[in-house]
Order: sequence, then structure tokens, then C-alpha cells
Amino acid sequence: MMKIIGVTGGIGSGKTTIINYIKSKGFAVYIADDAGKKVMQKPEIIQQINELFNNEVLLADGFLDRSKIASLVFNDNDKLQQLNNIVHPAVGLDFVEFKKENASEKVIFKETAVLFESGSYKNCDATILITAPLEIRINRVMQRDNITKEQVESRIKNQLSDDEKAALATYIVENIDLKQAFKSIDDIMAKILID
Repeated sequence: MMKIIGVTGGIGSGKTTIINYIKSKGFAVYIADDAGKKVMQKPEIIQQINELFNNEVLLADGFLDRSKIASLVFNDNDKLQQLNNIVHPAVGLDFVEFKKENASEKVIFKETAVLFESGSYKNCDATILITAPLEIRINRVMQRDNITKEQVESRIKNQLSDDEKAALATYIVENIDLKQAFKSIDDIMAKILID
């Protein structure tokens, strides 16, 4: 029986670093954001999204202008919801394919920024929340994306707080010291493989 372990964390928590560590241990890892980019290249999805935005989001090569879409939905929750209603089911189908391709695996990890917000944590056997103090997260994102503190804070505002996520998470890994975070992940993986 395959176990699905959901992994999430707020912006700047370092979840990509943790996911890469899990991958380096030989586990199958599904990254929902990458899958989202992939499904947004499918002709039928391109058509639906382009129609949603009044045929104003296509690039010259026929693909979607993702940065234009991001700016259009940034302060428009209604449009964001409609976009998610197109992309999320397609990602869901993609994940079903991923599970089939990895049918021999005992455990697969599913990384998604909106694990709790989307409700997809309910389909996981366990969840891991990656956290870090707010100031550290803000500084990481400012350095990584070369943006202002205000821009980072407005992105964080669009996500559930760590406290809200922690109430739903099976495991919580604080990612301040990377060696300690990796040790926590090793302990969790050992526990998951035994259970």
C-alpha cells in the first residue's frame, strides 16, 4: 500500500531545499508547481485560461504569459479562484498519472504550496510542514527574488499562517539550521517507513 506524504511550507520556509534533500534520498517526489507549469502548456488548458482572461494572455509563440496572468490575479481573488478551478483539476489528473508511474514505490512525497488551502492534505497519509521565523523567511525571499520587504509581506498575506497550517500538519520541521532540519526529516522518514 503506497503512502502519500504531503510537504508544504510558506514562502521562504526553505521547502525546496528540503524537497531536494528528500529526492537525494531516492524517494519519488511530485512537485505541484512544476506540474502546474506543465499542464498550462496543454492546448485545451491554454484555450480555457486564455478565454478566462478575454484572449489577452497569449505570447507570440502561442503559450501563456504566466507573469501577466500572475499580475492579473494578484489582487483579484475571483479570477484567481477561476484560474485555480481550471489548473487544479488538471494537476490532480497529472498526479494520478505520477502515482501510476511510481506504483512500485512504498512512499511518495507530494510538495505543494497550497496543501492545506486546497484541501488536498485530506488525501495524504501524513503531512510535513516546513517552517521558519517570519523575519528569516522575509529575508530569504528578499534575497532570492530581489524584491522589497513589502512585496514579500503581501505574498505571505495571501497564504494561511504557519499557526493555521501547524494545526493541520502531522509533522513540523523548523528550518533555521539546515543540518538540524535534515536530521528532523531523516527521523520523520524513518518513522513513516516503519508505520
